[in-house]
Amino acid sequence: MPGSSSDPDAIRQALDCARDCEDGPVDPSTSAILEAALAELWSRISAAPDTYVPSPDEFALFNYFLHRFQGNPLARRVVGRFWDNYQAPPNTDGNNK
Repeated sequence: MPGSSSDPDAIRQALDCARDCEDGPVDPSTSAILEAALAELWSRISAAPDTYVPSPDEFALFNYFLHRFQGNPLARRVVGRFWDNYQAPPNTDGNNK
């Protein structure tokens, strides 16, 4: 899979691919992109543990790996901050639900 671990499109594509591989292992290149992106994200979170709010794309990545952070108080705070600051995009499909 082309792209670097810091390329948002490559990360999104790798995440979609990994989600589609529920019944089998994720291919090594996809796994490498996701692992590197997670390491970069965790580094940013660790550098600002009380203020970092992940973007929706970052949160999607973090959420994919959330099982690794069970019981981690910093991870719990990051999830809480994301939801406290999340603003859903406006409904553009014409339905007013």
